[in-house]
Amino acid sequence: MPNPSPPPAPSRLTVEAARDLQRLLPAEIAPGLDARELDAVEARFGFRFAADHRVFLSAGLPLGQRGWPNWRYGDADVLRVGLSAPVEGVLFDVGHNGFWHPAWGPRPDEVPAAVRLARAALATVPQLVPVYGHRYLPGIAGSWNHPVLSVHQTDMIVYGNDLADYLGHEFAGRWTDTDEARVTVDFWSYFFED
Repeated sequence: MPNPSPPPAPSRLTVEAARDLQRLLPAEIAPGLDARELDAVEARFGFRFAADHRVFLSAGLPLGQRGWPNWRYGDADVLRVGLSAPVEGVLFDVGHNGFWHPAWGPRPDEVPAAVRLARAALATVPQLVPVYGHRYLPGIAGSWNHPVLSVHQTDMIVYGNDLADYLGHEFAGRWTDTDEARVTVDFWSYFFED
């Protein structure tokens, strides 16, 4: 019996496909961010957009509905809170709910020491970047097709197999099976793998 073929590789999001997806959104779509603006946002806030996130934002910038980060004119403090929320949520659970990631080694007995060690470990993992509300993509420059995560402290689920799948799910009711989401970042995938 021949081996089954592997599933096809996910396609890369194009500007045209991103614009089609943006037509599904209940939001005003402002002109997209150009490469200079995207680079400036990354430099200002110290993170990198994944490649498909850059394509999406270059096609148009969703505005006018709470939850969309306004990377062009948004309040810097609000944007920083959105960027820090996943790490702060994990740290909250370390400090208040006994969470400890197995990759961090033995947990210190004292909560402040555990939080310090967890914060240092979290500084080494790819940052999660807000897409909409508490939906996030890993910010890995030049990378494509990460699953979109719904993040609330250490309660995380895959909300789309990639950015396009997520937008169809969230805004058009197109549900796809996320049980087979491709693992792209070991640390963050710990929260949604069995």
